[in-house]
Amino acid sequence: MANLKEIRNRIASVSSTMQITSAMKMVSAAKLKKAQDAITAMRPYSDKLTELLQSLSASLDGDAGSKYADNREVNKVLIVAITSNRGLAGAFNSNILKQCTLLLENTFAGKQVDFMAIGKKANDFLKKKSTVIANHSALYEDLTFDNTAAIAEELMDKFTSGEYDRIDIVYNKFKNAATQIIMTEQFLPIVPVENAEGASGDYIFEPSKPEIVEQLIPKSLKTQLYKGIRDSFASEHGARMTAMHKATDNATELRDQLKLTYNKARQAAITNEILEIVGGAEALNN
Repeated sequence: MANLKEIRNRIASVSSTMQITSAMKMVSAAKLKKAQDAITAMRPYSDKLTELLQSLSASLDGDAGSKYADNREVNKVLIVAITSNRGLAGAFNSNILKQCTLLLENTFAGKQVDFMAIGKKANDFLKKKSTVIANHSALYEDLTFDNTAAIAEELMDKFTSGEYDRIDIVYNKFKNAATQIIMTEQFLPIVPVENAEGASGDYIFEPSKPEIVEQLIPKSLKTQLYKGIRDSFASEHGARMTAMHKATDNATELRDQLKLTYNKARQAAITNEILEIVGGAEALNN
């Protein structure tokens, strides 16, 4: 059994760790509320805009179709991996990295697959697996629509120039503080919806459908990317809050076990000392 000093040192170390994890949990909880409100308010607008755009794009014919809906043979793929810059968030980052590896080795096996990293964890891992053409980890320092729009424009240029035939986004969709859903969305080309005629028949187009589509597509794509990053941002804080809550509970349990062990060892030491004193006294009497 470890001596009393070693046990005291372990208790102090675990208590210090528990204070840190508890503080991190409270910080993440505070940040989660703001991030959750932002994605909850944005989601209906983004979903409706995407639905409208897909319906309009699918109903256009021939040359009127958008260059962003150009379905060509897929040889070169770009995957945008959205993670965080920091760890201590449970499986938040590792789930995204596993999904990216799955896409690289199975879904797009035999094709040229490059990555764009949004988040330091994605960049550090994926550069060992394939080519990372850009690392936008600094985006989280000032997460605004305008800064995200610049990245979306970069992606649109790479698709329209023929540099890549398909662009996918991989991120964690926020459901609640304890649950994140791994999402793989096709960013480009735009995926048309089925029964497009019926979906777009309730709208009056002014000045014209093709012109509206060409104006809406860039805005919709920028919004789609921003929503994905916002979803991931909220998911990160939820995952970290949950992870730190579990870590605090585990540290509390370990500390209690160590205190019990310390008390038992201290009691045994005191008992031995009493026995030695009694034994010595009896020896003197004899």
